Order: sequence, then C-alpha cells, then structure tokens
Amino acid sequence: MDHSVWTTLAVTVAAYLLGSLSFAVIISRVMGLSDPRSYGSNNPGATNVLRSGNKKAAVFTLILDAAKGWLPVFAVQHFGGDYALGAGTAALAAIAAFLGHLYPLFFRFKGGKGVATAAGVLLGVNPLLGLSVALTWAIVAWFFRYSSLAALAAAVFAPTYYTFGGDVAWPYAEPLLGALIVMSLLLVWRHIDNINRLVAGKESKLGAKKK
Repeated sequence: MDHSVWTTLAVTVAAYLLGSLSFAVIISRVMGLSDPRSYGSNNPGATNVLRSGNKKAAVFTLILDAAKGWLPVFAVQHFGGDYALGAGTAALAAIAAFLGHLYPLFFRFKGGKGVATAAGVLLGVNPLLGLSVALTWAIVAWFFRYSSLAALAAAVFAPTYYTFGGDVAWPYAEPLLGALIVMSLLLVWRHIDNINRLVAGKESKLGAKKK
C-alpha cells in the first residue's frame, strides 16, 4: 500500500480521536459544574454550557471545540504537502473530527451537534471562509436569539460561500466542498429536534438559564 495512504489513514484516525474529546463535559468537570448532558438541551456543547450560568466555561468550551476541528485541517493544508497529502486528506480529516464530536469514542458515542467544531473546520479550510460563516451565525443569533436557527443558517451558507467564493476569496477544491456538504447535512439532521421546537415555539433562546 502506498505510503501516503497509510499517512492519510493515520491523520483521519487522529482527527477522529481529537474530535472525540467532548470539551463541554471535560471543562464542566474541571470547573465543578453539572454535566451538560443533564440539563437544558442535554447537548454537550458551548450553548448548553452557557445555560449553566458560567460564561467562562462556555467560552472555554467554544474555543476548544472549535480548535479540535481547526487543527487537523490546518495541519494538512499547511504541512501535508511534505507527505504527499492533498485536499482529499484535508476533507477526510474535517469529516473525521466532526464525526468525533458527534459520536465521541471516549463518551459512549453520545456527543454534541457540532456547530463549534464545524466552525473550526471552516477556519482551517480558510480563515475568511470561517469568519464569513461565523458572521452569518452571529447576525441570525443576534436578531432571532436562537442558537439553533443560527446554526441551521450557517449550515446552509457554508458550502454556498465556499462554492461561490472559490478561487476568488480562497482556493477551491471539490473534496473540501464535498466535506462541507456532508457536514452541513449532518448539522441539519442533528438539529431535527430543534427544528420541531422552533416550529412549535418551544425552543430555548440564547442566555436562558438551565431548568
């Protein structure tokens, strides 16, 4: 088997294991907070940690969950050429890190919805792309006060921005577009319950404390 194939496999597995670190749970334990899987939306993510009332814990969770999506993609993009790794490996690393967050090996495969990790992946693909999608999330969240609605909007716009800005604002590669589409579909699927609550008018707004 070609050496680059083994390297790609190793990178993909490492990205999945990194993604499997559920920082919402880890940070909450370190800071003596309740397990985020036991209140609010029961989702181990930054938004639900915010419902604990501890903004610092939520910020740490957001940064670290984003970092685990950014690191493997950034590493392949910037250093993969030395090991004959290209956009295909970066795409696999992106999906693996994202799936690690959704289905973490270290937490019985029960993870979060992947918004922060997806944001990290986008920053790894290209900082301008990541910032554009993050701005879209922020605008929707600011006006409507629903994190889930903002995430759904970001999921739709991420592959759209990447496609239409390709080779103009950032380098374009089909494998990465495929990865972004897969991640966007998974994000929407993971938010099905949120969509139902939004339709029913029962979705929790940003900043609401845990019950």
